[in-house]
Amino acid sequence: MGKKLLDILRDKIRVKHYSISTEKTYIHWNKRYILFHNKKHPKDMGKTEIEQFLTHLAIDLNVSPTTQNQAFNAILFYILIF
Repeated sequence: MGKKLLDILRDKIRVKHYSISTEKTYIHWNKRYILFHNKKHPKDMGKTEIEQFLTHLAIDLNVSPTTQNQAFNAILFYILIF
């Protein structure tokens, strides 16, 4: 059995020597993103799913634009490594 997606993400973050806080943040947002879409694989998601998640953060959870941007950057990093 291969590594889990978030473990692969963690490895990629460490190869790039990102800080531990960035690693934790990126793992957090990507886990929430995947769970929001009922554990759908990121390779099967695209722009629409990202927009749905970010809209959910803004409308339903009333997060700040800075937090939305942080979540977007975490998801973008994740998508680019796969």
